[in-house]
Amino acid sequence: MPHFTAADGARLYYTDEGHGIPLLCLAGLTRTGADFDYVAPHLPPLRLIRMDYRGRGRSDWTGAETYTIVQEGADALALLDHLGIESAAILGTSRGGLIGMYLSLVAPDRLRGLILNDVGPVVDPMGLARIQDYIGHRPAARSHAAAAVAMQLAMSGFDAPSSRWMDEARKHYVQTDQGLDITYDPALRMAFQAAMAAPPVDLWPLFDAAAKRPLALIRGANSDLLTQATADEMAERAPAMIHAEVPGRGHVPFLDEPEALSAIHRFLGQLI
Repeated sequence: MPHFTAADGARLYYTDEGHGIPLLCLAGLTRTGADFDYVAPHLPPLRLIRMDYRGRGRSDWTGAETYTIVQEGADALALLDHLGIESAAILGTSRGGLIGMYLSLVAPDRLRGLILNDVGPVVDPMGLARIQDYIGHRPAARSHAAAAVAMQLAMSGFDAPSSRWMDEARKHYVQTDQGLDITYDPALRMAFQAAMAAPPVDLWPLFDAAAKRPLALIRGANSDLLTQATADEMAERAPAMIHAEVPGRGHVPFLDEPEALSAIHRFLGQLI
C-alpha cells in the first residue's frame, strides 16, 4: 500500500492514479479517500490523487493535537512534494474544502484551482451540532445493513436509493466481532471540540484568496452546513465562480449527481 512519511514521522496513506492534470481529492472530517469512488469513473483523463488524513483510514493515528486544518494542509503539501508535483487542483469535500481555502492563502503557487463541495467560509452551527452528536462514537447498529437503514432514516435531506446507503455504511464503518467500528481515531472528537471552543476565525480572507484562481462551488440544496445565504455571498464575491446546486442532497453531495459532474467538468475545462 502506498504511504509517504510526513515531517514528524507519521505514515500517511494515499493513492495516485492516471495521468494528466493533478487533482488532489481531500475528504470530509471523519472520511477517507474512498469518498471519491463515486465521482472517479465520471472524470476525464487526469491524475487522481487521494489522501487519508492522519488519524483516518489507513494513515497513522498521531493524537488529537495534530488533527488540525493547519497540520492537514501541511501534509497535503508534503504529499505533493513526495510525488514531485509543483501544483495541483483540489477537490475538497467539507473539511477538505476548508483545507483547500487555507492552502489558497498560505501556498497559492501550489494550487491550480479549487472545487468546494458543500463548504464555505461560514459553517452553520446546525451542521456543527449534528457532527458533535456522532463524532468519535461507534454506531449503535451492529451490521452494515442495519447502519444503512439508520443512515437513510437520519439523513432526511437526501433522496438516494437504499443501495447508496449500504455503500456509505461500508465506507463509514468496519465490521468487527463486537459490531461496527469507526474508520478513524476516536480522539478526533477531542480535536473537534477544541476547535469549537477556540475563538471564531474570519475565513472570508481564505475564500477571497481561493477566488483568485479557478473556483467552483457544489452545494446540497438541503445542506445544514452551508446555508443559501453564505453560498449567495460567495457567488457575489466571486462572480466567476462556477456554482451548482444539487437537489435532493444535504451535507454532502456524493459528486456523481448530474449537477455536480457538470460543475466539475466545467471547472476542469478551465485548467486545460
